[in-house]
Amino acid sequence: MRSNEIERYKKTLLLSDLQREVLIGTLLGDGHLETQNRGRTYRLKIEHIAWQKEYTDWLYQIFQEWVLTSPQEKIQIIENLPRKKYWFSTISHGAFRFYAQQFYKEKRKVLPKLMQKWLSPLVMAVWFMDDGSIKSKHHRALILNSQCFTKEENLKLIETIQKKFGITMSLRPQRNLYQLYIGKDSVQKFVDLIQPYVLPSMRYKLGKLGNTIA
Repeated sequence: MRSNEIERYKKTLLLSDLQREVLIGTLLGDGHLETQNRGRTYRLKIEHIAWQKEYTDWLYQIFQEWVLTSPQEKIQIIENLPRKKYWFSTISHGAFRFYAQQFYKEKRKVLPKLMQKWLSPLVMAVWFMDDGSIKSKHHRALILNSQCFTKEENLKLIETIQKKFGITMSLRPQRNLYQLYIGKDSVQKFVDLIQPYVLPSMRYKLGKLGNTIA
């Protein structure tokens, strides 16, 4: 598209309820919003390891009308080793500005004040697919990697999730940062909450708990 065509096209775009939920879920995880014009507009960037292609393609399908270039592979050097990544980004648009204002402060990701209102089973599932894991193959406990948030923000997440879903979580220290830990008392309730939305290729994150998903 030419630039004037893109600008006309942008005016036709509105975030759907589904897109808003998925956006919130991935921003709790690895997704991020970036601006190139001092906050007037933002674009969503999604990037995962290449073997999570099915998940990235699923996210792409949800935001497809916001994306001009389909997902691509790239090589990224991490700890002196090449890693193949699979990524896409949306066009820059004012519709993302509100979410950037909620999720970022002084270039740091923060916990939005509206999280209790925003949390839903789909948001939790996307967050887990994005940035969750089984503690180990020997445990039933699950982890949500919430290290981008402060200790106080993590405690607020624990309180909010307990109030919203009755799921008990605890803080797990991780190199001066914190993860959310879902122990055996609540793990099945958490799996039951997210299981309708977990993609087949992402069930490995649930370990043996993934076998409970039909």
